[in-house]
Amino acid sequence: MTKFERSNEQDTAAVARRRFEALAEPFRQEIRLHCYRMLGSVHEAEDLVQQTFLYAWRGFDRYEECGSFRAWLYQIATNACLNALAIRRNARRYLPEALGPATTDMPDGKATPDILYVEPFPDSYLDEIADEAPTPEAAYASSEAVRLAFVAAIQDLPPSQRAVLLLRDVLGWSAIETANLLGGSVVSINSALQRARKTLATRYPKGRPASGAPQGAREEALLRRYLNAWEQLDVDELTALLKEEATYTMPPLPQWYAGREAIRAFFSWAWQLYKGFKLVRTAANGQPAFAAYARAEAGAPWQAHSLHLLTLADGLIAGLTVFYKPDGPQLFAAFRLPASLPPDRPFDRES
Repeated sequence: MTKFERSNEQDTAAVARRRFEALAEPFRQEIRLHCYRMLGSVHEAEDLVQQTFLYAWRGFDRYEECGSFRAWLYQIATNACLNALAIRRNARRYLPEALGPATTDMPDGKATPDILYVEPFPDSYLDEIADEAPTPEAAYASSEAVRLAFVAAIQDLPPSQRAVLLLRDVLGWSAIETANLLGGSVVSINSALQRARKTLATRYPKGRPASGAPQGAREEALLRRYLNAWEQLDVDELTALLKEEATYTMPPLPQWYAGREAIRAFFSWAWQLYKGFKLVRTAANGQPAFAAYARAEAGAPWQAHSLHLLTLADGLIAGLTVFYKPDGPQLFAAFRLPASLPPDRPFDRES
């Protein structure tokens, strides 16, 4: 090959690469969200997005045969997720309440290494999705289908049913479109969807407490009180913010607590182990959230401790999920949060 031919080949490849990136990048975050819903893990979703874009680039010269570029990316991503789930020892992730009854015993601090837990999804990724509004045929609104409880519930579905439900009821694709993407007949897709809906109805009944970003002064005041309760180690104040039937979970620890008094007893015990906390506001799964930093002695740097997701209902906390160490601190990077804070300087997200 001559120098001129090599130069032309390089120019052609560069043009193709720019064209691919122009087509693919607008869909990166919604593909990440789709992989997250399939896998229940923000870390695994990131790996699958990278894999999806790599496979798409390698087959870019063939995509036009498939029609919609977006649908082609979803096909690659869904198949990559199904393959990843097929080689995983356990195809589902959990939240502690799915593993056993609530307890009043204090935890021993030992995680359950053989169990994978659902991870939170940063709202900053959702903000970068241009328009994830589903079609009118979708059974779940975008805000509902990203909540932690929903993502945890669909993990109980077999992977193929999970994919069908997400494509049909979350994204609003037709049975024909879904069959073309996953393979199989329209009859088989509809059958899988009905089985998935039946299972989900028992895991995620209608009428669950609504949750979301703060709306109005009342909820904003509740979140400020929550932050102050942690930073002042005020068990009475924290308890006052809970609904009577509130639940508290702390993956990867299997223990969880139901009811205001059981949660109060836990924090009365647990907070004796710390010299203080500093909380930073964030958001995850369309819900208000906090990143908590702790220290063992006064004057020491604040170290990443846990990520808190709050489910709000009727102006109180109906559910509190605290992603505890070691899993919680490992999630801070996905939320663009530092692993530690200086002893006396508050965190400034803009710095």
